[in-house]
Amino acid sequence: MRVFTAVLLIFLASLQYRLWFGKNSVPDYLALKESVAHQLDANEKLVQRNKLLYADTDDLKLGLEAIEERARNELGMIKENETFFRLIPKNSNKNHDNDSVKKQEEF
Repeated sequence: MRVFTAVLLIFLASLQYRLWFGKNSVPDYLALKESVAHQLDANEKLVQRNKLLYADTDDLKLGLEAIEERARNELGMIKENETFFRLIPKNSNKNHDNDSVKKQEEF
């Protein structure tokens, strides 16, 4: 009976060792679970980006307004007989500009 108990304890110890320290153990499972969660988050962000890109391409295929908007924003184009005004804010920090000029003169 003692031999049988000893064999069962050795068998239980070997199973526990494999469970906690062997290949595909509990720590490996937890690490993979965390990795899958990060990948799912990344995939969700990519799905949202793809939806925006599909909407953008559909808009460009169907309407001229989107093309005109892109031409204005990205290429700086204006229509015929249209006046373009560019408003540049005043720099309230004049000392910063003087410091950068001084630094350039030192080199």
